[in-house]
Amino acid sequence: MRHLSAIVFIVLLVILPSCKFFKGGRLFGKKQKAQVELLARQDSIRVADSIRKVQDQLLALEIARIDSLKKSEEVKLAIESKYNIIVGSFITPEYAKGFVEEYRKLGYDAKILKMEGTSFELVAAEGHKSFNTAVTRLNAFQDTVTIDAWLYIKK
Repeated sequence: MRHLSAIVFIVLLVILPSCKFFKGGRLFGKKQKAQVELLARQDSIRVADSIRKVQDQLLALEIARIDSLKKSEEVKLAIESKYNIIVGSFITPEYAKGFVEEYRKLGYDAKILKMEGTSFELVAAEGHKSFNTAVTRLNAFQDTVTIDAWLYIKK
């Protein structure tokens, strides 16, 4: 019986150190652990990339929304302003755009209006809802900015 227990003990001593499960007290070998870490790192990079793509898409949508709001606000202002102080009228759209930029640099909310029934584009430096306000501002505008300014009344 002693011999049997000694043989079992020797067999266990030979088998246990060679078993990968018990070797170094680790379940996996170094290569397997490195592969698991590499896969985890790649997975986290994929997740970060997908999050970044979604953020870029959301940013593009927000920029498009803001641009749309700006355009609709410009259209709304053009529609709301029945009385407009005109500082120039042009057949060539590029000239009208350049004139608008000049007045925007001066601090005015200049915009381009299409003159009904013609191919002229009018450059309005200001727009007003009431006639009295528009006439008062026109007189001040003619005295300080340009004497050639005139009032355009949209129907």
